[in-house]
Amino acid sequence: MGELILVRHGETEWSASGQHTSYTDLPLTARGEEQARGLAPLLAEFRIALVLTSPFGRAVHTAELAGLASTTVDPDMHEWDYGSYEGITTNEIHRTRPDWDLWTDGVPPGVPGHPGELPAEVGARADRVLARVDAAFRDLGDAGDIVLVAHAHFLRVLTARRLGLPAADGALFQLATGTVSRIGTEHGRPVLVSWNRMP
Repeated sequence: MGELILVRHGETEWSASGQHTSYTDLPLTARGEEQARGLAPLLAEFRIALVLTSPFGRAVHTAELAGLASTTVDPDMHEWDYGSYEGITTNEIHRTRPDWDLWTDGVPPGVPGHPGELPAEVGARADRVLARVDAAFRDLGDAGDIVLVAHAHFLRVLTARRLGLPAADGALFQLATGTVSRIGTEHGRPVLVSWNRMP
């Protein structure tokens, strides 16, 4: 079986400023585009058999600039729905909720269609993605690796779930923009092979 390769999209204006960004689909900054192009040599090291992306443009564009062809959008790979905290930094939230923690508290509802999510809800989406990934690995045999191009908090939750941890333990895996991480196996068990690798 191949490895699971995780790619966080390049920088956007809000990722640079620390504003929570889920459904606000900001474009990559010039630096973000440079980060995405810089991923191509790292990704060329792998035998890529399948590429899945978030439905958001910043992830799709990162995949394109990184030279990943024939991508498939997976709707479950969108970023954590931040509800009413969309566009707001953690420091701003702490002014009124000093003890707030995304990983334990989730977020309150926002505009219609964006109710916010709890860690377990993001975890359920990650589990669905991982079930599809496992099915694809079975179908692919030894054909190669699977790449997921998505967002920091979602990929952190997915990593926790892949390693058999609760969704909230995604808090343990800081993830920078424009990076490549790898989850492989050892003795049949998922293991972290490398994390947060930058060009």
